[in-house]
Order: sequence, then structure tokens, then C-alpha cells
Amino acid sequence: MIRANRTVDSLVIRTALPAEAAAVAALHLRARATYCPDGLPDDGHDWRTAWSRAIERPDGQVLCAVRDARLTGIASFRTPEGAPAGTVRLFQFHVDPGHWRSGIGTALHTACVEQWRADGTRTAVLDVHAGNERAQAFYARQGWVPDPENPPAEGDHHLFLRYAVTGKQGPGRE
Repeated sequence: MIRANRTVDSLVIRTALPAEAAAVAALHLRARATYCPDGLPDDGHDWRTAWSRAIERPDGQVLCAVRDARLTGIASFRTPEGAPAGTVRLFQFHVDPGHWRSGIGTALHTACVEQWRADGTRTAVLDVHAGNERAQAFYARQGWVPDPENPPAEGDHHLFLRYAVTGKQGPGRE
């Protein structure tokens, strides 16, 4: 769990609260809608319940970025089943589209990395939608690289990335 709130300017990054599940789900859907050209599929998935479970998981963490009392970013991570020791998966990472390019994503990513270091994590992994070039560029700027253990397969809609969590500040390196 995040050991303390992290404040940058008026931005506070903290652990999400169970009562915020609906707001987290709404932000998630707004962000996802930006890279789904045909709109979000109505797959019947109950994102509010899914986020509520993620927030309450004892083996994971959901961080949220709050600026001026408004939820502006979210990140969800945990060690996935069967993963090597010292590995964490970033399952969700979203900034509200109305707040892109304002430093929220970078601050939220920095808070994730700080938490991973505190937890002794050595490697972080994620998958990003192949059509989400904006997110891919963001992750590249943060130091994420293609995961050599999961190269893209023909027709796959996701790219798999890896981040080396080190003891010093800087994108994925010492």
C-alpha cells in the first residue's frame, strides 16, 4: 500500500477508496473510449464492481490522482498469478482525457514506481492496446520497452511492455 500521499502542486496521489469505485469506473470508461474508434463494446461487464474488487484486493493496489478534489487519474497493479517473484503487472493506467498533457500521468507513474521500489519489485509488465499510440508513446517516455518474453503475435490487439524497476530515479534504469 502507498505509504503516504504524494503531493505535486495541487495534485495528490493516494490509495483509492472503496466509495470511489463508481468514479474510478467512469474515468476508466472515458479514457478507454478514446482509443476504441467504434466506441466501447457493450459486453455487459460491470466495471463498477470490477473496480470495487480491485480497490479492496489485499494483494493489489489502486492509486488515484486527485486535483482540486476531482479524480483525474488511476493506476491498478499487483503481482499476477504465476509471475516470477519481484514482478508486478500494471493492469490499468488511465488519465481523464480532459487532463492529458498536464503532468498527471507522469506523476502517477512516478508514484507507481516509488511503490514498486518500496515493495522490492524488480520488473513491471503491462499490455497496451495496439491502436493506442498515445499510450505507447507515454510508456516509451517513461522507460517501458517491448517485452522480449512476449513478442507480438500475428493479429494480436495488444503489445506487451516491460519496465526495469531500479533503485534510482530515472526511466527504468540506474
